[in-house]
Amino acid sequence: MVEPDSLPQRIVVIGAGGRLGAALAREYSREHRVVGFNHAQLDIGDAGQLHARLDAIEFDVLINCAAQTNVDRCETERDEAFVLNAEAPRVMAEIATGKGAKLIQISTDYVFDGEATSPYSEEDEARPISVYGESKREGERLVLAAGDRHLVVRVSWVFGPDRPSFIDGVIARAREHEEAAAVADKFSAPTYTLDLAEMLRPFLRPDSAGGLLHLANSGECSWQEYAQWALDCGHEFGSPLKAKTVAPLALVDMSNFVARRPRYTVLSTSRYEQLTGEPPRPWREAVADYVREHVGVQQGRIR
Repeated sequence: MVEPDSLPQRIVVIGAGGRLGAALAREYSREHRVVGFNHAQLDIGDAGQLHARLDAIEFDVLINCAAQTNVDRCETERDEAFVLNAEAPRVMAEIATGKGAKLIQISTDYVFDGEATSPYSEEDEARPISVYGESKREGERLVLAAGDRHLVVRVSWVFGPDRPSFIDGVIARAREHEEAAAVADKFSAPTYTLDLAEMLRPFLRPDSAGGLLHLANSGECSWQEYAQWALDCGHEFGSPLKAKTVAPLALVDMSNFVARRPRYTVLSTSRYEQLTGEPPRPWREAVADYVREHVGVQQGRIR
């Protein structure tokens, strides 16, 4: 007899063309029935379109990875940020609730002000300092108000093979230049999309835990430490990099940033460990795997 927990789930992934959404859709399609929507297929800012697409299909779990993630654009396009990051998740939660399904809403460490000196837990007060953080926090609130079974997952510094991120930008620069630099006084934890897909598996069941959940690879680092480790791994695995070291920059000197960035947003994964009995693997291991297996496949600019 097949155990209920092992039955395939009907999963919809919104934002399936993005870095995280593409990874989740691919990984889960190996054992579940997955339907993915990218931006061209579904405009989450159009509530009518959301209803038209989602009302027409049956699903057990709806995973929303889509959002306006351009932190600086959110400062100048506040209305757009709240439509995409708050109102759209509210509509999705409403649709999921009506179907008796679970919404997993992907959120961000930027809901915190960065004034802490130890990892943030789910119980810590969210006090965003940017429009991006405000809009994502409002989306969290609206999703959680729609039903106890819905899950808001906060992540940080997401990287993976499907779209370029910070790590790809650093390595691309190191290939072309003998100098590289990154901010040394901003701290969080990188989150590998393939690890995140595994960490989310226990929460795909509609009857699994809801509420807030922090997910990231374990440990913490600055952007400079993150970049330096990526270069170290690149050299170890034979990537043709000109730069060997990453010079420190100060967050206050990043004049190209429009929005304020929180300095410290390390997420505590204690609740995840209590629920699953498993700690996330260290970020250094995850980055090493990514550099060894995927660097050279794609390159991109720093986010």
